Parts: sequence; structure tokens; C-alpha cells
Amino acid sequence: MSKLYTGAEIVFKCLEDQSVEFIFGYPGGAVLPIYDELKNHKSIKHILARHEQGAGHAAEGYARSSGKPGIVLVTSGPGATNVVTALTDAYMDSVPLVCISGQVPTHLIGTDAFQECDTTGITRPCTKHNWLVKDVKDLAKTIHKAFEVATTGRPGPVLVDIPKDIQFNKYTYSKPKKEKKLNGKTHNFYSQKEIDELIKLITKAKKPIIYSGGGVINSGVEASQLLRELVDATGFPITSTLQGLGAYPGDDNQFLGMLGMHGTYEANNAMHDCDLMINVGARFDDRITGKIDEFSPKSKKVHIDIDPSSINKNVKVDLAIVGDVSSVLKNTIKTLKKQKPNFSKSNKSNISKWWEQIQKWRSVNSLGYINSEESIKPQYAVQRLYELTKNKDTFITTEVGQHQMWAAQHYKFDKPNRWMTSGGLGTMGYGLPAAIGVQIANPNKLVIDIAGEASVLMTMQEMSTAVQYSLPIKIFILNNEYMGMVRQWQELLHDKNYSESYTAALPDFVKLAEAYGCVGIRAKTPEELDDKIIEMINTDRPVIFDCLVDKVENCFPMIPSGKPHNQMILGPKDQEENKITGKGKSLV
Repeated sequence: MSKLYTGAEIVFKCLEDQSVEFIFGYPGGAVLPIYDELKNHKSIKHILARHEQGAGHAAEGYARSSGKPGIVLVTSGPGATNVVTALTDAYMDSVPLVCISGQVPTHLIGTDAFQECDTTGITRPCTKHNWLVKDVKDLAKTIHKAFEVATTGRPGPVLVDIPKDIQFNKYTYSKPKKEKKLNGKTHNFYSQKEIDELIKLITKAKKPIIYSGGGVINSGVEASQLLRELVDATGFPITSTLQGLGAYPGDDNQFLGMLGMHGTYEANNAMHDCDLMINVGARFDDRITGKIDEFSPKSKKVHIDIDPSSINKNVKVDLAIVGDVSSVLKNTIKTLKKQKPNFSKSNKSNISKWWEQIQKWRSVNSLGYINSEESIKPQYAVQRLYELTKNKDTFITTEVGQHQMWAAQHYKFDKPNRWMTSGGLGTMGYGLPAAIGVQIANPNKLVIDIAGEASVLMTMQEMSTAVQYSLPIKIFILNNEYMGMVRQWQELLHDKNYSESYTAALPDFVKLAEAYGCVGIRAKTPEELDDKIIEMINTDRPVIFDCLVDKVENCFPMIPSGKPHNQMILGPKDQEENKITGKGKSLV
């Protein structure tokens, strides 16, 4: 007779067979049988967060930086509801997470039992799929299915809800049958005909641009390499979404910088004026398109994406190619080289005027700012951080707000999986726990959370986790004593009514660091900034760095809400000329 295992044992059998090394979680009554079993599985290490949201974001950071799915373990009721923000964040940014939640015993479901909630009902809109396991016989196949769903196609979060009695019940276990085609390779629905059509468009284009997104990074390291080959083979300019940064080297001459609401002047104008736009693994979301009916009006649009539901969702495209980015790019490059050898050289004259125009836009220096000798400008702080860390294979996370945009603008990434930020949901508090997950996945690397003082306080309790597990993460706070992006919008959109955006009664971050048992550093002037950053880098313990920056600096350039790409506010001088109208206010 086959050996019988409890549901809790089956959970760990599944995790071991899925090669799981780390679980991020928080115990509670409905998952205690699983926590009881933890001690018997030394190959799996549990990371105790201080809040389930923190556990979820840490799992996201782990997943994004490693390419492996992040695993979250939470209890029923508030444990499950606390992780909803992280699940939604992962859903919007296509991050593979497997969340295992406890549930009250099956006979108590629907009775308003202690710490009961409809977990599958609550998480249905923010997961790729979820399951309530009602029979221990179904437990193993459900968990293995969850891993498959989370990691194939467009990645995303899934949830398996396990009642407490199922964790005690016994059943046999057998290893899952290995599928031959995983990791998105079963999702290639394109044909050679579509690749040939793309090549035709590439050869005819006089004003082309490649528009890359997070789908390139999700496809794996090979996809980023292939993207570089495509750019090299065509001679085309390339831009990137917030989530796509690092897929193409940020310091390369063909890279125009990030596009979108706070993108560069050259990237946004090129997107607006191009005659061919090749979207590789990106969404046409509102922060990218600006005024949608005036978005790139004269271009042929190609959309390469593994998720067919993302195509023609917001912007109608001329050519849809549904498939894994790696596969599509490989076939495109192969076909281009076969049909048009030495294309980049022969095509130079075809697009030379386009490059001349791009250089004119570049000369505007849209990321320029007026520096100061008295106060630290936030842009300067990020630039100095970049210069002092760029040779250390650094991993950057961020919170959400002005500091996030300054980090995206001024920190140049040359590798994928080095940039972890909350894009779709825009979750304040993301960066600190995400840095914990990144550090766990990359134990010997430098991990820095570029933070805002308001954002970082939302999950500051996770510093305890960093200290407990000796994770030397660096929290680099651009402290302007405001909810900076809120204040900026209030200034530009709401007649300078700074309602509740000033963060009064801020803690002393240096003393707070010491209270947590880590290192606190403060910089007040540009003169001392470099030395303090070097001190932070050389500290082998968790650090909170309080960088006091200009309190009222705004993040430019900026596409005013309700405006197309080619109408940007480039700096303070443009603010009054390009005043945002009442109609625009409602669109932010």
C-alpha cells in the first residue's frame, strides 16, 4: 500500500518537487499544521515577514530578480486580505507568485467562523486563477497546477486556499508528470507569414521605433540579448516602459530613455512622429499613451505579446504577433538576416534624417535640472548613487512617487532583472520588502531601495526582517518631507492646495535605524553626499540612509494629463504656459 501523507506534508512534497528554496510568510491558526511540518524540510527556508503585504512584496522582489516564482504562505481572514495588495501588484506587473492561504475547516465555511473570509472570492479579480481545495485527494494536483499557471504564458499570481481539516487529512502522493513545453513556449500562436509581414514593415520604415516593455524581461535573459541583436541588426532607435528598463543597455546611443508621462522628450516625440512602432512585450497603458486618440497618429503599429488579451485592448494595431518574446525575436532576426543581409548598413541612409531629428530632440536635454551647492537635488542624489554603484552589479528597488521616476530617469540599467518597481498598481511601500526578496535571491549583491520618506513608512516594519536574517539591504530615502508626487499634482492640477500632503511628525530615520538594530546615515549637503554613499555601500549591515533633498523640486519632463506625447512640460518655466485644464485634471 502506498504511503499516506497529511495535507501539510503534501504541501511540502509539492514545494520540494517544484524546487522551492524560500517561502515568505506569517503564521496563524489556519496554517499551523503547515508550520508544524516546516521543521521536517530543511531544504526550504521560511522568511518571517512582519506583515502579509510585506511577505507578498518580498516574494515579488525574489521572483523579479531571480526569474523563479515567489512563494507566499498566509493564514485565513486578515492574513489573506493583507496579501491582496501584493497579489494585485503582481497581477498588474505580471509577476509569478504562488500564494498558499489557510482557511477555516470545511464544515465551518459559510458560518462566519473566527478569521473566516471568502478568500477565493476576494482574490478572484487579482489572480490568474485561484482554488479552494475541498478534498485532500485534489491537493497535490492543485498545487502543481498553480505553479504551471503562475509561470506559463503571461506570468502572474495564483492562490490555493486550503482548509485546516484538509491539512490534517491523509492521502497518497506521487510526483507530477513533467510537461515538455513549459515557460511560455506553448503560447506561440504566430506564423512565419506574420514574421514576413513584420520584415516588410521594417524594410519600408523611414521613422521607426522599437518600444520595449516588461514582457522582454519576463521572457528570460535570452530575450533581452535577442532584443539587443534586433536593435543592432536594424539600426532602429529603442525606448522602454518603466518595467522594461534593463532589457536594453541604458547608456547605449540607440536608447532614447524611458517614455511615458515622465519619459524623455526624445522618446515621447519619436513615439508620436514615428511611421513604424514595434511594441515588444509592453502594454499600451494610459501613462504611456497620453491622450489616446492622438497617440502616434501616423504610425503602423506592431504588437508582440504572449497575452492575446493585451492586444487591441486600448490601441488598435496593424499587426498582432502572439507569442513568447524570445521566440518571436529569434525568428525575426533569423528572417531579417536571411532576407536582408547587412540591413543596418544598407538602411542607414533610409533612416538618417530620422536620427538627425532624434538628435535635435536630444539636444533639448529634457532630464536636465538646475543643480545647487546648498541643497541636495534629488536628481543629483540618484546620479551620484548611480556613478558610485554602476560597477557593482547593483539591484535597485523603489517605492512609488517622485523618487521612483527620478530613479527611472537617472539610474541607467544595462542588465535585465536589476530593476524592481511597482508600475501598474503603483504600490507605496513596495520597495523595502521587495529589496528583502531581492537580497535573498542574490545574497552577495548590492541591493538598494531608492525610497521616499512617505512611501517607505508604509512597510518600515520589514526592517526587522532584514535585521533578523542579516540582509544588508540599503534604504536610500530621498527625504523631501512631502508626499512628493501628491504635492506636485496639487501644485500643477489643484491650484497649489497642498491638502494633507505634508508629512508632519516624521521620525528621525537615523534613530529609527538604530532602534531596529541597523545602521543610520544622514546627508544634508551635496558636499558630503559622495562620502556618505560610499559609507553606505561599504557597510555590511542593513542601512537606512536619510538623504535630505530639496523640498519642492518637481519631476520633469511631464506629459500634462489630457495631452498627446508631443506636448510636454519640460520644466518650471513651462508650467504656466502649459497649464493643465479642468478636463486634464480628471484624467490623472
